[in-house]
Amino acid sequence: MQNTSHPETRPPRTRRRWRIAWLLGFGVLVNYFDRVNLSVSHAALYATFGISNITFGYLSGAYNWTYAMCQLPVGVLLDRLGVRKVGRLSTFLWSIASFAAAITPNIGGFFGARFLLGVGEAPTFPGNAKAIGLWFPSQERSFATSIFDAAAKLASAIGVPLIGILLLKIGWRMSFAATGVLSLLYFGLFTKIYRDPQDDPDLSQEERLYIADAADPTDGASEERGSLGYLIRQKKVLGLAIGFGAYNYVFYLLLTWLPSYLSSALHIDLLHSFLYTGVPWIFATFTDLGAGLASDALIQRGWDASKVRRTFLICGTAFGLGIVGAAEAHTALRALFWISMSIGGLAAASPIGWTLPSMIAPRGRAGTVGGIINLSNQLSGIAAPIVTGYVVTITKSYTWAFGISAIYLLIGIASYIFLLGKIEPVPPEPISESL
Repeated sequence: MQNTSHPETRPPRTRRRWRIAWLLGFGVLVNYFDRVNLSVSHAALYATFGISNITFGYLSGAYNWTYAMCQLPVGVLLDRLGVRKVGRLSTFLWSIASFAAAITPNIGGFFGARFLLGVGEAPTFPGNAKAIGLWFPSQERSFATSIFDAAAKLASAIGVPLIGILLLKIGWRMSFAATGVLSLLYFGLFTKIYRDPQDDPDLSQEERLYIADAADPTDGASEERGSLGYLIRQKKVLGLAIGFGAYNYVFYLLLTWLPSYLSSALHIDLLHSFLYTGVPWIFATFTDLGAGLASDALIQRGWDASKVRRTFLICGTAFGLGIVGAAEAHTALRALFWISMSIGGLAAASPIGWTLPSMIAPRGRAGTVGGIINLSNQLSGIAAPIVTGYVVTITKSYTWAFGISAIYLLIGIASYIFLLGKIEPVPPEPISESL
């Protein structure tokens, strides 16, 4: 089968596109500091507000409620207004949410701050996926995507211990204020730097021509039809959405409960649980970047792009089943081994998955498809901490909490195999359906 990713095209001397990739990566790093801040603050919030494990589960998922509700409209807005306009508003909102959490007088106010954070951060991943589709030719997208996707893992790797130490030194309120300051810094950088390729006056003609085969150019956004209702019925879109939902269930289970699991189930003191939490996420950061580099390298050497991406996607998700081993671990070393295998495999699959909205969407509809995918992600993000809270409270163990996530991963693998199929654009919506 002919490879359509143009591996023979030589990269230009200028590399302005990579500045965009690193900018988006820094943004994800900052907004995941906002997210992991809550998991680190579990014990402090219990002391301040007297919340139970079940309430903490609901609080952990509160961010995802508004995040999920915004995904479908955000996808449409990204396709209509563009990454720059939507991104500036979103970064400002999530900055305000961090400061609101720092000053809230009660648990109700804390829920409100997390709801606002979900609204502000909702465009991040579909917007980044659309931006990568605009700025990078297909043979470079896996690594470009892995830069911002790996930042989510790196934020947990360094954010949990750093914020944990900050919390122990100056209190949980100041730790939230600190992430608010970082968020405002990113707002300024994004406003100053980000432009779409056609609007960037400093982009060289050589580099402009090199990225011209991007699958979702803005000037072609009206060429192909694809309403929200039509796209959500497509097998490829559903397959990617279900598979990514399974990944995100495990991701949010570990993001919100890993410090508590290490502390309560394995009887590790709070400071060391913060430090140990970083180990699996550091490993995941490297597997994320490594998978992006390896898949692009294989594609650029002429390997079939669809088969390469599907192999990374399916095999990486299969390694996620290592979380079952953590259910029976009785030492920190064994638990960290199995959790690292699980999140490391899932991290390898994640950047490949985030390259796909711009590859399977009709031209000009990558934002909408990205919104559909991230809706599935966030429904899982809502369920994971809440279900875990109930299961741990009822069973006094994490065994079934980890087992449920493994069942979901099996469903996700099947969806990649039988629904996603070959990675190629879904057909445009027929005129008779769009009227």
